[in-house]
Amino acid sequence: MVIATSVTATVADQIEERTEGGRRDKRRHEKQAQGRRSYRMFLCIVPFLVLVFLFSYFPLYGWIYALFDYKPALGLGGSEFVGLQWFELLVSSPTQLAQIGQVLLNTLAISFLGIATSVLPLAFAIFLNEVKTPWFRNAVQTLTTLPNFISWVLVYMIAFSLFSSSGLVNNVLADFGLITAPIKFLDSDQNVWITMTLWSIWKGLGWGAIIYLAAISGIDPALHESARMDGAGRFQTMWYITLPQLMPTYLVLLLLSVANLLNNGMEQYFVFQNAFNKESIQVLDLYVYNIGMTGNSLSMATAIGMLKSIISVVLLFTVNGIAKRVRGESIV
Repeated sequence: MVIATSVTATVADQIEERTEGGRRDKRRHEKQAQGRRSYRMFLCIVPFLVLVFLFSYFPLYGWIYALFDYKPALGLGGSEFVGLQWFELLVSSPTQLAQIGQVLLNTLAISFLGIATSVLPLAFAIFLNEVKTPWFRNAVQTLTTLPNFISWVLVYMIAFSLFSSSGLVNNVLADFGLITAPIKFLDSDQNVWITMTLWSIWKGLGWGAIIYLAAISGIDPALHESARMDGAGRFQTMWYITLPQLMPTYLVLLLLSVANLLNNGMEQYFVFQNAFNKESIQVLDLYVYNIGMTGNSLSMATAIGMLKSIISVVLLFTVNGIAKRVRGESIV
C-alpha cells in the first residue's frame, strides 16, 4: 500500500514537472514571437526615422554658420570665425533690439489672434455635421477645403483683384457714391494683424475642420441616441455630447499651437508685404529671411533662427509640463 502511494506521488510530480516545463516553453515561445513582431514593427518605422533625421536633425548642422562671418564667395573654410559675435550684436545694438521688439510684437499678436480664432474650425465642424443633406454637406466641405491647396501667391492675386485701389470693392463703392477716394486695403499698415488672420481663416477653415469631423465620426452613436431619448434637442446634443467629446482633440491642437507661437511661416507675409505695411507685417520668419537674403547677413539670420528654435523647444516643454500637471496627459 505504501509502495503504491509512493509510485502515485512520483507520477504526480513528473506530471507537474512536465506541465511546468510546458508552461515555460509556451512563455518562451510567446516572448520570441513578441520580439519578432516588435522587430518587424521597428523596421516599418525605420524609413520615417531616416526622413526625420534628414529633414529635421541634419539641417541643424547649419547652425555652425552663426559662429562665422560667413561670406558665400569664400565658403565656410575661408570665412572668419567670430564665435558669439552675432549673438552679442543682437543684444548690444539698440536699433537691432528695437527692430526685434517690433518683429516679436507682430509675431505674438498674429499668433494669439490665430489661437483665439482656433475655435472656428471646431464650431464649423460641429455645425457641418448637423447638416442632414449629404450632397449639400459634401459641397460645403469641398468648397471650404479647396482654399487650403491654393498657394499664397494666388491668394494675393485674388486679394489684389478685389481690394487694391483699382479693385472690384473700391469700384463698387465708388459707383454707389459711398467713397470719393479709394480705400487702401492693401497699401496700409492699419489692421494688418486682423486682415492677415482673416485670410488665414479663409484659407484654412475647411482643412482645419477635417480632423474634428474625423473625431465626430468616432463618437459612439449610442450617446446621441441616449440624449435624444432623454428629450435633448439638436443644440443640446451638440453642447452636451459632441462638444465634450471633441475637447481632447481641441486641447492637443491648442497645445501644439502654443508651442509654435513663434512659427508663423513666411509665405503669407512675404507676398502681402510692401513698403506701407512692412513694419506691421514683418513676423520673425520673414525677418530672418529678409536679414539673410536681402540684408546679405546669413550668419546673423542663422543666429536669430537658432534663438527662435531654442525658444520654441522651451515653449513646447513648458506647455507639455502644464498639460501634464493639469490634465494628467502630455503630448511629448
